Amino acid sequence: MAPMEPVVPPASGPGRAYLDHAATTPMHPEAVEAMLPYLTGVFGNPSGGHLESRRARRAVDDARQHLAASFGADLGDVVFTSGGTESDNLAVVGGWECRAGRARPPALVCAAMEHHAVLATCRALARRTGAELREVGTGKDGLVDLDALATACTPDVGLVSVMAVNNEIGTVQPIEAVAALVRAGAPNALFHTDAVQAVPWMETAPLTARADLVSISAHKFGGPKGVGALVVGPGVGLRPLLHGGGQERERRSGTHNVAGIVALSAALAVTESSRPATVARVSALRDRLGDGILASVAGTVETGERAHRVAGSLHLRFAGVEAEALVILLDRAGLAVSAGAACSSGAVEVSHVLTSMGLPPDEAASGIRMSLGATTTDAEVDQALAVVPGAVGQLRD
Repeated sequence: MAPMEPVVPPASGPGRAYLDHAATTPMHPEAVEAMLPYLTGVFGNPSGGHLESRRARRAVDDARQHLAASFGADLGDVVFTSGGTESDNLAVVGGWECRAGRARPPALVCAAMEHHAVLATCRALARRTGAELREVGTGKDGLVDLDALATACTPDVGLVSVMAVNNEIGTVQPIEAVAALVRAGAPNALFHTDAVQAVPWMETAPLTARADLVSISAHKFGGPKGVGALVVGPGVGLRPLLHGGGQERERRSGTHNVAGIVALSAALAVTESSRPATVARVSALRDRLGDGILASVAGTVETGERAHRVAGSLHLRFAGVEAEALVILLDRAGLAVSAGAACSSGAVEVSHVLTSMGLPPDEAASGIRMSLGATTTDAEVDQALAVVPGAVGQLRD
């Protein structure tokens, strides 16, 4: 029997506009170039002792030094992982377990709008251990309810997790105020922030200064998929999820993804050097896109205030339209957008982010995320402005 030909989906290119950068970003050419040698000639296992291993180890060490400097952390406080989901799981489970051990398990606190990598992990940990989980709601502005958070943060709490930037609507959470509430009300708790969506748009060191645990993922800022990091604060204990060779100071066993780690560092360097210009340019594109759709499509509501969102995020709700159907129509018209987080199972379900803001199910089911990035062009915005009104009108008809 002849082997089947691989099915290759059409790539983004001429005639298509990609506005789903919050799901994943195109790799920076510098990141691709940096990782290529470690996919070919420099192939050693960095845990070994010979020359080939030492070359690989040096690359990992250089990347670690760069990340530590970027996040204002010590070298030993950077733990390389397989991405944001593992970093979140390691922070929540590994951090909380270091606070456990008493007769009654310490409570968990998280924002109800957290990425599923945090929310589902907190829920699973609570079910497994009997710990109380306190999910804190969100206001209509997409910001965590600080009064409710203050009530939830009591001395029996072992870990609090509030994301830096929401992955669906792009709101920047008041991390400084959150950290102050955690320190005051839950002095025994570790504070974790999922900063996966923050890196392209915000300085990272201030996050590390306020949180005990910070998660990032390379493919959100021009690096490859399958690699990320968890930045651990000084003196913060962390129980490993993976056991084996004892890599990463026994906090994350497993052979290092050398090529991915090198590319992560290269992508971060590009992001840091170009961030101010990128933020200014993308903000203008986002505003033009949002203003144009709001003006041309009646019954459209923008979710959250732009002043509280990162530059690349635009979330719109179209009255009388099902988001999943609109995503399909727009894809056929050459526009890539999403109806929420990219990490969902594919099942059609109402956004937990929008319901945490108090929106009724019909409104929550009408939301579309358009996320711009460093490679977004004026032409892509023009294409979105051209096709969205017709697609919405077709569904309403």
